[in-house]
Amino acid sequence: MASIKQYIAEGEHVQQDFKTRIDDQRKIARTLAAFANTEGGRLLIGVIDNGKIKGIVPEEEFHMIQGAAELFCRPAVQFTSNIWQEDAKLVLEIKVASVAKKFIKATDEDGSWKCFIRVKDETLKANKIILKLWKLDQRPVEKPLTFRQQELVCLKAISKEDNPVNISRLYKAVTELSKQQIDDSLALLLHWKMVEWLHEDGKFVYRIPEAIEII
Repeated sequence: MASIKQYIAEGEHVQQDFKTRIDDQRKIARTLAAFANTEGGRLLIGVIDNGKIKGIVPEEEFHMIQGAAELFCRPAVQFTSNIWQEDAKLVLEIKVASVAKKFIKATDEDGSWKCFIRVKDETLKANKIILKLWKLDQRPVEKPLTFRQQELVCLKAISKEDNPVNISRLYKAVTELSKQQIDDSLALLLHWKMVEWLHEDGKFVYRIPEAIEII
């Protein structure tokens, strides 16, 4: 079994986040939802960003987490907890499993219910393309032997770009299709692994994987 020091040595990543303490239930609810919507994850409370253990009162932090999971996540996020002791200081570990249906929502800054995901060590709001992709992943659509014209147009437009392209750029490049058609086609291409998404400079962007050759 790993120790708390081994966990901390990993740093923050897609499945791990450090919190000194919980001051905002709405904000931490986004992290819980993001873990559940992505690959699951571990929250270490009582650890500052540089990995130093500050320690907390576990009962107080557990109460805050429980409220965040039950009141500010929809549906409520299920989690398990564990208390670690290191150098007379206590750390609360909250572990969230990935859910089968990725539609757990939390409230954003405006109070609206949104889906969140983890990308590297960040908690981000899922955009509309990712939400479409999730729905396709739940009800898979078989990749056809021959693509429709709208998928081909999007694929070629992305392949012509030297750098990953954001959705606004794709809208401008593909004038013969509506935004709805582009959104639907992009989600399908992601679903079929013909396109991949990344998050760069605060934006979701799309590119052709190196293994895919577009003629």
